Amino acid sequence: MSTGSIQPRPSRNERREAAREKARLLREEQRRKDRRKKFLIQGGVIVVVLAIAALIGTMIFNSVRPEGPGPQNMASDGILLVGGESGIEPVSTRAIPANGEPTPSEPDDSGTVANIVVYVDYLCPYCGQFEQTNSESMRTMVEQGAATLEVHPIAILTNKSAGTQYSLRAANAAACVADRSPEAFFDFNALMFENQPEELSAGLSNDEIKALAAEAGASSSVDECIDETRFKGWVEDATNRALTQPIPNSELESVKGTPTVLVNGKQYVGSLEDPAEFRAFVLQAAGQSYSESNGTPTPTPTPTPAG
Repeated sequence: MSTGSIQPRPSRNERREAAREKARLLREEQRRKDRRKKFLIQGGVIVVVLAIAALIGTMIFNSVRPEGPGPQNMASDGILLVGGESGIEPVSTRAIPANGEPTPSEPDDSGTVANIVVYVDYLCPYCGQFEQTNSESMRTMVEQGAATLEVHPIAILTNKSAGTQYSLRAANAAACVADRSPEAFFDFNALMFENQPEELSAGLSNDEIKALAAEAGASSSVDECIDETRFKGWVEDATNRALTQPIPNSELESVKGTPTVLVNGKQYVGSLEDPAEFRAFVLQAAGQSYSESNGTPTPTPTPTPAG
């Protein structure tokens, strides 16, 4: 016989209260589940938003960086400058893609324009002589539409700057300006030669180069490019191509030294310090091209005295 007490049967009110309590507990549990679900959904939305933002950021980042190892506006390994309404303007081109080859510029074949092409090393003292002698003449000719100017920065004196690789850094800086602020390239190129360091010296520091870029009117976006030597690989490739491959739009087998100056495909080998001699050569080359396009002989111009 059991000794336990017999529990009285719950009354109707007690059963009703128990049911209400159970319902309350079920509602609380459901609310907790709903909160967890809402949290997970919000967290998922945040993750998706962050992923989309990251994708957009990557697309924007890639849109402002060159699509290859080379800089924009130097598809020929050089930047082509022409006369425009606002003065000297760059010809826009895409960058050389990874593992790609340069695309030679199309020269003006009207017979009335001198196509000037120069290969320069920013540490080369002879380049400095040529640039300082003829920079303003070339500026005038390009602004007036009498000439185009294509500048090819190369680095053949990289080991001639006390270990700082100045030639390479300077050519890279020129590529950075061409890529980010091409409208400032002519002035930057001129300033680099106006402030040219001596061969075998350490050369200009990156900060000094960035200051010259700013003085030329380049945007601050070139600074990071200069500091990280972003176009080092392109500089090395472009230099190797210049030294080992035929020079487009000319009969030269390769660049043998700097400066290498061509006018309508003909190499200038005259004085680097006589502006009159170079102007006469430009006139002769342009005139010869004009006569060839019209089938008539052109007299050789007489050099004017240096002023």
